[in-house]
Amino acid sequence: MFRPNGMILYKTEAEVALMQQSALLVSKTLTEVAKVLKAGMTTLQIDKLCADFLQDHHAIPSFKNYHGYPHNICASVNDVVVHGFPNDTPLKEGDIVSIDFGLILNGWHGDHAYTFILGEVDESVLNLVRITKESLYKGIEKAITGNRIGDIGFAIQEHTEKKNGYGVVRELVGHGLGKKLHEDPQVPNYGKRGNGPVLKQNLVIAIEPMINMGTKDVFTDKDGWTVKTKDGMPSVHFEHDVCVKKGKALILSDFSIIEAAEKANVNLNSSYY
Repeated sequence: MFRPNGMILYKTEAEVALMQQSALLVSKTLTEVAKVLKAGMTTLQIDKLCADFLQDHHAIPSFKNYHGYPHNICASVNDVVVHGFPNDTPLKEGDIVSIDFGLILNGWHGDHAYTFILGEVDESVLNLVRITKESLYKGIEKAITGNRIGDIGFAIQEHTEKKNGYGVVRELVGHGLGKKLHEDPQVPNYGKRGNGPVLKQNLVIAIEPMINMGTKDVFTDKDGWTVKTKDGMPSVHFEHDVCVKKGKALILSDFSIIEAAEKANVNLNSSYY
């Protein structure tokens, strides 16, 4: 989905505040998903739920018709890494489901993702979800002024690939965010410390580790969008909208409300944290 143009844009404080409103509405939408998600639902039902919630809040979906993408959400199940098409196949116990969702509110994009676990799963899956989520925050810790893009990717890669042996997807990366869904710079989930563009105040980026239980290698399905792991093993995706600040990054999105709904839903497994 990413189309770089070589220009890094920085936001004013007022623009960051507007972007936080957009990001929080994405979080609220994913919270609505967390309240009702269960085995037997379809991802097309989730797509409609999100679209209806947006309409009620006078926002526009970011993904629908973006370079021809036909749905409101990306719903990636099990071995699907990202960009999964919602469909009418009922979800089942033991599935892991990543919902990636974006919207435009007051002209600004919000865009983040959360992976849910339906019922009981193997301990290895719980670990993959936990470590991927942890790696997101490891990356966010490095999103401060004076650091470089490579510091974010190094932190994520070290926690997932080097310490735990997982596959860090190379073909897909995080990105800048603003009036456009994808802005510069690209934000890989791998890299070297001290490499890449310097991070400056009020750069807004989407940090989004996409981590595979097995190989890092992926392929794109015949629909031209759905990205899957080559070995058929599970993949997990978490994403936050983050504003670079001095000393400590400002997270614009909010997982806490999603997590509260997740814990309250007996059909979802939150035992990994």
